[in-house]
Amino acid sequence: MIKTVGLLFCSNLFMTAAWYGHLKHRGSPLLITILISWMIALPEYCFQVPANRIGYGSLSAFQLKIIQEIITLTVFVVFAWLYLEEPMHWRYAGSFVCLIGAVVFAFWGKG
Repeated sequence: MIKTVGLLFCSNLFMTAAWYGHLKHRGSPLLITILISWMIALPEYCFQVPANRIGYGSLSAFQLKIIQEIITLTVFVVFAWLYLEEPMHWRYAGSFVCLIGAVVFAFWGKG
């Protein structure tokens, strides 16, 4: 599972940059922005697909997706705070805690 989580983490670094990195450069032409985002997203798939292939079997597809979403949110929180310079609001933190509860619930009794 450690290899799967590591690959998902790498995948989400690229995904977050591809999906949200352009928000700081809203004056750039949209077509150029889309093309650059696609180029950033290709390595994302190169990590995501093996992560799911390796993890599936020891984890269900539902569990893989839940892990991926938590990693996505973790990477995004850091990205939004450091790169986009957006403050963390208590509502966002509360929502994140609820999602962590969802992970605990999804893995409850696994074994």
